[in-house]
Amino acid sequence: MRLKTLAATAAMAVAGFAGSASAAGELNIFNWGDYTSAEMIKKFEAAYDVKVTITDYDSNDTALAKVRAGGHGFDIVVPSANYVQIWVKEGLLLEARPDQMENFKNVDERWVNVPWDPGRHYTVPWQWGLTGIGVNTKVYSGDINTSAIWLDPPPELAGKINVAPEMNDVLFATIKYFGGEWCTEDLELLKKVRDKLVEAKPKWLAMDYSVTEKLPAGDYSAVYYWNGAIMRSREKNPDIKFGYPKEGFPYFMDSVAILKDAKNVENAKLFMNFIMDPQNAAMISAFAKYSNGIKGSMQYMPAEMQSAPELVVPPEFEKAGEFLTTCEPPVQELYTKLWTELQK
Repeated sequence: MRLKTLAATAAMAVAGFAGSASAAGELNIFNWGDYTSAEMIKKFEAAYDVKVTITDYDSNDTALAKVRAGGHGFDIVVPSANYVQIWVKEGLLLEARPDQMENFKNVDERWVNVPWDPGRHYTVPWQWGLTGIGVNTKVYSGDINTSAIWLDPPPELAGKINVAPEMNDVLFATIKYFGGEWCTEDLELLKKVRDKLVEAKPKWLAMDYSVTEKLPAGDYSAVYYWNGAIMRSREKNPDIKFGYPKEGFPYFMDSVAILKDAKNVENAKLFMNFIMDPQNAAMISAFAKYSNGIKGSMQYMPAEMQSAPELVVPPEFEKAGEFLTTCEPPVQELYTKLWTELQK
């Protein structure tokens, strides 16, 4: 009965912007792998009689290339902040005006007038976090608050490292490792970055997103990866510890957007409004272990998330973190060439 009441209330709330509260049909979501709460999806499906299909991707570039190619069949995508403007400028996103939806009042003020989507005309918050270090302390007991863990690996970790397959996160940390600034065009510094990555890569085991299974199981002994996944790994194996790279680490926010060629626009708008409800946002965070940007959601989350070492940045590392921004096209081209060379 409670679920039916919630569904009826939500349907009335969104009727003004979605046209009809009767939304039976489909919704196709293109999202990062292992990033979507099945519990939350089931709740949405039951509330609106909508069948949701989720397709995974492993990087912003993978998602962008797939949608650019056309014929994808997706309604929703979840790009990171530093990519949103690329999607907007290329005309790939629908100006869905989530700022006019009923639940937009729940978006935390700090995430409303954001540089990548001022006033939120295209996107709503999904989750945000940072990229740091996860280490199995049974294998390595030294300093883990450094990018040297994966750029200059100690012998104990060499050949047992996984690195996030995301260009900007990897390049950001490596540039900072050499004392540079993000979006630098310094060719001498970028040569150092390239050479270091080419030198380090043979000492990595993988670049994938199967961390929440392989890190706690011991298949990986160290990762440069996203904090929520490392928290989930620690919950399975208490020997996993989180490190904040003192040289510099990137913050990110991923946001839900509707594609310009979406076939199920009204259902996608219903989903946007749905995830701005604090209880639903809490389901998203409780699963993936990231913050979400929705006021009032914390009270519905597991208590341990309020003090988790992966989510609460120690004061001594606060200045090392920096939000990833969108570099100018010429700089992005430089970085893409460097990244392509690394993939050879």
